[in-house]
Formats: sequence, structure tokens, C-alpha cells
Amino acid sequence: FSLTEEKEDEEEALVGEVKASPNADTTILFVKGEDFPANNIVKFLLGFTNKGPENFIVESLDASFRYPQDYQFYIQNFTALQLGTVVPPSKQATFEYSFIPAEPMGGRPFGLVINLNYKDSSGNIFQDAVFNQTVTITEKEDGLDGETIFMYVFLSGLGLLVVVGLHQLLESRKRRRPAPKVEMGTSSHNDVDLSWIPQETLNQIMQSRRDKASPRRSPRKRNQKRSAGSDE
Repeated sequence: FSLTEEKEDEEEALVGEVKASPNADTTILFVKGEDFPANNIVKFLLGFTNKGPENFIVESLDASFRYPQDYQFYIQNFTALQLGTVVPPSKQATFEYSFIPAEPMGGRPFGLVINLNYKDSSGNIFQDAVFNQTVTITEKEDGLDGETIFMYVFLSGLGLLVVVGLHQLLESRKRRRPAPKVEMGTSSHNDVDLSWIPQETLNQIMQSRRDKASPRRSPRKRNQKRSAGSDE
């Protein structure tokens, strides 16, 4: 075993990828199954078990979509979840993470990579590719979402307010409309100016009205009165 071979091994270790620790186990569970709808929340739970003799410090959890033909090319990179959780030997921890696939990605396959980054008490760094597979982003269903329902409810309420406002406007105009004038005949001659009629003519008119208003005597009564006068 030469010094040259030892140097090559050290260079390979520096260049090589960070791998998972044999003293740790990870499991992943997608809450809604392995369905990845575009523009919708995808949530998963990640379980971490420490099987070793020393503490593990779980530092972060990240996820990203990669180009299927070349996983080195990122399509959508999500913000890493900073954890800083200490997991003692023979203990477990569960972490929750969620992300939203971009809407233009719907209907096409992409590589989904989920990494858990942690280290042990000695400072050794590990990374576990908890999920590293090609998945298909499903297109958003053309259903009624919350925003569409809210828009319909708002428009219905606005239409109802317009109808009520028009009804109140019509009612107020009816109440303001003046009542029709009804001409009434004069109830007495006092409302008529008679000053221009000569007094003699006015006396004759008044006498004529009194004669018409007095009850007429029947011929029989007049004859009886005359007979009584003749007897005297």
C-alpha cells in the first residue's frame, strides 16, 4: 500500500458524494399518496431513527424537482427546512414538509429528490436521499375552487343589493309624487262675489229662492181655507 494510493483514496473521499449513515434509518410517507397535482400543496412526513451509539443532529430537509434525463439540472428548487433537532441513540423523530409544484409543470414527468442532512456528535456529515424518483405532475382539475365560489357568492350578493336599491328608489319616487287635485263645487253662495249684481235684482233672486223652498199648498187645503173664510 503506497503513499500514492492513499492520496488517491483521500481525493476520492473528498470528491465523492455525502452518503447516509449506516446507524440511521429514514422512512417517508406522502399524506395524500404519491399524487403530485400542479399548483396544489404536497405534504409528506419523514421519520428518522437513530440506531447508533451516539447522538445525531438533524440539520435540514430539502426537496427539488430535477430534469428527468439529467438530475444535475434543477427545474424547481424548494426552500430548505432548517431543523437543528438532536435525536439520541435508540430514539425516533418525525418531520413534516410541504411544497407546491408549479402550475406550468402539470402533465409532465420530473425527478423528485428529497434530502435529509444530518451529522453525528463527532462532526461527520451525512445526507440521505430519502426520495429520488421520477414522478408525474398531474394537471389541475377544472373544478370549482375556493376563489371561484367566492366570486359567484360576491356577484350574487351584489345583484341582490342592486335589486333592493332599485325597489327602494321606485318606492321613494311614488311617495314623493303629489296627490291628484280634485275640484269641488262650491257648497254655498257665500263663495261667489255678488257685489256686481244690482240690489233689486238680488232681492228678486232671493225671493224666488224662498218661494221655491216654501212648501206648496194643495188645492184642497186652499179650498178648505176659503170655505172657512166665507162662513165668517
